[in-house]
Amino acid sequence: MASTREYALLCLENPLLDIQGQGDAAMLDQYGLKPNDAILAEEKHMGLYEDLLQNRQAKLIAGGAAQNTARGAQYMLPPKSTLFIGAVGSDKYAEILREACASAGVRTEYFTSTSNPTGRCGVIITGHDRSMCTHLAAANDYKIEHLTSPEIWKLVEQAKVYFVGGYHLTVCPDAVMALAHEAAQKNKIFVLSLSAPFIPQFFKDPLDATAPFWDYVIGNETEARSYAESHAWGTQDVEEIARRLAELPKENGKRKRVVVVTQGTEETVLAVQGESGVRTFPVHEVDKETICDTTGAGDAFAGGFVAGIVEGKSLEESVDMGQWLASLSITELGPSALKLLLDHAPSAIDDL
Repeated sequence: MASTREYALLCLENPLLDIQGQGDAAMLDQYGLKPNDAILAEEKHMGLYEDLLQNRQAKLIAGGAAQNTARGAQYMLPPKSTLFIGAVGSDKYAEILREACASAGVRTEYFTSTSNPTGRCGVIITGHDRSMCTHLAAANDYKIEHLTSPEIWKLVEQAKVYFVGGYHLTVCPDAVMALAHEAAQKNKIFVLSLSAPFIPQFFKDPLDATAPFWDYVIGNETEARSYAESHAWGTQDVEEIARRLAELPKENGKRKRVVVVTQGTEETVLAVQGESGVRTFPVHEVDKETICDTTGAGDAFAGGFVAGIVEGKSLEESVDMGQWLASLSITELGPSALKLLLDHAPSAIDDL
């Protein structure tokens, strides 16, 4: 059953300005980065952002994984369905993010830091690969007091689905847990994205604290394998990992946990708590000649998938919506796919 509730989907994570430019192996080596990686910036990476702007014809694109997911989901949902929460600085880059979200129909309730500038993510594109290096800055200043303030908590109570990016576990685990408990107590839906391999590696304890509350957990094959390795499961088999994730202890027994693992051009794996085996879904084919950038394909998939969950679609329909949105996103520079969606909607959405 489709939702008619305003701001039924609430997303929490780190709003960032993506600085995306074409690079090469030498640039990756210069900054100690790997293809298709995602890390938090150290002092040695601080020159990357200006390097991209000055030497790589970089584009400025509103980013942050969950914010991308929120914008993608909103394109597939009725107006006033999606709300995003995070922290920004008091600067022109925050205004870029506000304007991008507003144009996509996403309501933002940012905490504004007066101590740090808006966070940024340097994205080096090499062929079809990308490497992301994030300087959280103001995003790291988010506090639970913002979430629990009366005006924001009213929106929390109004929402029926919470989507949290795992990156926020590096910032404010208390805010993540507040949403997790609210979901379990009120039988709402709590969705967590694993976000990056370093989350289960280096933020294992806060990630594990959220695990009993996962109604849906989304990740790619590298993130799933990182989780298995950090928990000494002794397997790299994606289907087995998905099954084991599905059967972890769960707080809200009224909902079966669903695990979704994407694998790029390979089939998407889905495991449901209590079911034997897994379900697999071939991805939507995309002509390699049209692929521009895979940055944010996972964010787009999550946006489409979560839009299906909000709308009460079946798991099969929700996976199809996620794959459709992801297939569009990789033919544009950056994760937003906003222009593509405007060009294709509503007719393409009606064809789902």
